[in-house]
Amino acid sequence: VQLQASGGGLVQAGGSLRLSCAASGRTFSSYGMGWFRQAPGKEREFVASINWSGSSTYYADSVKGRFTVSRDNAKNAVYLQMNSLKPEDTAVYYCASRIGRLFAIFVTATEVDLWGQGTQVTVSS
Repeated sequence: VQLQASGGGLVQAGGSLRLSCAASGRTFSSYGMGWFRQAPGKEREFVASINWSGSSTYYADSVKGRFTVSRDNAKNAVYLQMNSLKPEDTAVYYCASRIGRLFAIFVTATEVDLWGQGTQVTVSS
């Protein structure tokens, strides 16, 4: 069972990127999924999460209005559309899932049961 994130890269401030996370090894359609990020020298922080059906989403205040989390259960995937990127968005972004509890969403790292490897996002000024 694993999560594989992709789509990171280098972008100028004001630009956009779309991160993808492919889940494998089991069906994730009944579990919350989402994203965290970690900048150098800082703790891992919550970015966004989405419930099993896609009907509920949560965002960190710092990304509200700029980022959009979505999922495609048929593809066992979750996405993060990032617009109006700022240099302070620079971080390693991690895909996450709460596979330990059916239909539950998460907003803290302690609620996450499965982490993917990170993908680097760098925003230049």
